Amino acid sequence: MFKPQSYLFKNLIPELVSKYGDNDALGFIGEGFITYTQMGKQIDAMVAYMEALGIEPGDRVILYSQNMPNWGIVYFATQCMGVVVVPVLPDFNAFELDNIIEHSEAKAIFISKSLDFKIAKLENVSTELIIRLDDFDLLKESESSPLYDENEQPKGTYSPNEDIMSVLLYTSGTTGTPKGVMLSQRNIITNIYQSNHVQKITGSDRFLSVLPLSHTYENTIGFLLPLVNGASISYLRRPPSASVLLPALEKVKPTMMLIVPLIIERIYKGSILKKINSKSITRSLYKFRPTQKMLNRVAGKKLYETFGGQLKFFGVGGAKLDAQVERFLLDAKFPLSIGYGLTETSPLVAGGAPGKGKFQAIGPKVVDAEVIIHNPDPTTGEGEIWVRGNNVMLGYYKNEEMTKEVLTDDGWFKTGDLGSFDKNGILTHRGRLKSLIVGASGENIYPEEIESLINKFEFVEESIVIEDKGGLVALVHFNIEELEQKLKEMTSDASIKIEDKIVELKADLLEYINSKVNKSSKLQDIIDYVEPFKKTATNKIKRYLYKAEDVKK
Repeated sequence: MFKPQSYLFKNLIPELVSKYGDNDALGFIGEGFITYTQMGKQIDAMVAYMEALGIEPGDRVILYSQNMPNWGIVYFATQCMGVVVVPVLPDFNAFELDNIIEHSEAKAIFISKSLDFKIAKLENVSTELIIRLDDFDLLKESESSPLYDENEQPKGTYSPNEDIMSVLLYTSGTTGTPKGVMLSQRNIITNIYQSNHVQKITGSDRFLSVLPLSHTYENTIGFLLPLVNGASISYLRRPPSASVLLPALEKVKPTMMLIVPLIIERIYKGSILKKINSKSITRSLYKFRPTQKMLNRVAGKKLYETFGGQLKFFGVGGAKLDAQVERFLLDAKFPLSIGYGLTETSPLVAGGAPGKGKFQAIGPKVVDAEVIIHNPDPTTGEGEIWVRGNNVMLGYYKNEEMTKEVLTDDGWFKTGDLGSFDKNGILTHRGRLKSLIVGASGENIYPEEIESLINKFEFVEESIVIEDKGGLVALVHFNIEELEQKLKEMTSDASIKIEDKIVELKADLLEYINSKVNKSSKLQDIIDYVEPFKKTATNKIKRYLYKAEDVKK
């Protein structure tokens, strides 16, 4: 099992190259891999290239790209030099990138060809060094510009500091303005060690990467963690739509995979549940727990084969997993592991190995960190989750005020999340403190729990519950395409309009939800929200964008 002898990538990478030299490391599906030995050689060549470009320790370098092997090469090269890497989510638009360039004072940008068009939209490109990540060519070059040479060796020697900022991550989160999280090499390598205690990984394991590398969830657990254990990682050339993902799963047959809840929830609702509901007999049988379990097992076995049939770790994180979907995965005997963490904690805070979890809970805290429930409610045991350890960030870049709000003088990080521990030390996450709604009589209302019920309703794509004039309102995005298809199957009467069906659907949904929740959690109204909700990289709805007074009813 990986145990760091050093908290510097400069020392770690030669160890990995020596230990796993001939193992497959990184590659695009169907295009072959580079080995660990080749990876080490390419990292050295990239350090030499950055030297030639005039990039020095302490400089900030932006990585703005889709997932690819070269992403990892540049990431490791910056860490070996003591250059600060600034991974930017590929979904960030030109305006957001502009702000990050200015705020981080980036000296260079590595950008994938697929995102070139966004460079043209930048208003103030103060950065002269723009390098295409696909082939390391300069976008702005002259006759004297250096060329990348894969056989070049670094000329300088470097002594990075393990306790200063080495990674700067900008995240919009779900409740406010984008902020730069400062992580050190000690933070990150500590969390690799902590994550490694959750699941054993060997050099024969195969990871399929579908989440953005610029998010710390995929970066630490889906990139760095496999590599310290000699495993291989496969990347997709295109976004993971069903037409791209299905053949990739068949080709790679991954043993390990990380996803966010939205991906598996859509598979469950759009395929598994849809098929069960298509026949009256299976729809009726699914209402009873014994037969539901049997149907889940049969459907789950087929789904497991679709995922390549060799999964032994199926990690879900980034948001709360729907209870019905979790029940399906457990019945189907998927090797489910639910994790909880934040960018500010590098990221993992708690998680359990497959088969050792608890329904609708997360798992025990990671090793070598303190996790407490601050000021717990004496009745429920719920309170804010606080974390202290070497995986906790240094602070927010150029924002001492915000840093002081979340980091105490004695090192505790206030997560802003509500949770509780059971007697066995299993953590349960109840939602964001800022999204908590206090009812008229002082009751705690968790909107995520109501949304979970709404999202199970037929034709509902997603939802968000907000407060309005002392009551609760649900904004609901319906699956219009599915609804139209259903109408065509049910009737040939062209006079029945989709708008009328939505009015009927809203009334049924309101009655259904209010029959399932307690008095303080009843909804006053349901608003049809036409557009999909805006989301973070891990597909959490950006709640702060949605307020009742801004929604046209």
